[in-house]
Amino acid sequence: MLFRLKQKILSLIEMKLLTGKAFIDTNILLYTYSIDEPHKQEAANSILEKYSDNIIISSQVINELINILFKKFKLTTEDIENAILEIDSIAPIVGFDLTTQIKAIRLKDRYKLHYFDALIIATALENNCKILFSEDM
Repeated sequence: MLFRLKQKILSLIEMKLLTGKAFIDTNILLYTYSIDEPHKQEAANSILEKYSDNIIISSQVINELINILFKKFKLTTEDIENAILEIDSIAPIVGFDLTTQIKAIRLKDRYKLHYFDALIIATALENNCKILFSEDM
């Protein structure tokens, strides 16, 4: 009986997460382009498929992605433009303002985070995301 109740609660929690907004960090998007780590690419693609209707991405994530696609992946300008246009077609790209940045500074201080990680978290919180997908936080 207790096992069934636990399973039902876990199922409800998962359903709640699946219906809520999910914030996607840069590294998750990068893995969708990476052929060097197929297991991470598969996991990233699975997240994007599972949460496809509820994904949020920030302009910070897009900027970080562009920088890495130029430097590490050595993609052409055209390829990068196509990549960000593809991302824009599947998920809203949200910005941030001074209020978000102040929130990020406070999160950084309180939880001893790197500022840009705190900015990701602050942006996710301001957009009512229930889950944040990132590899390095």
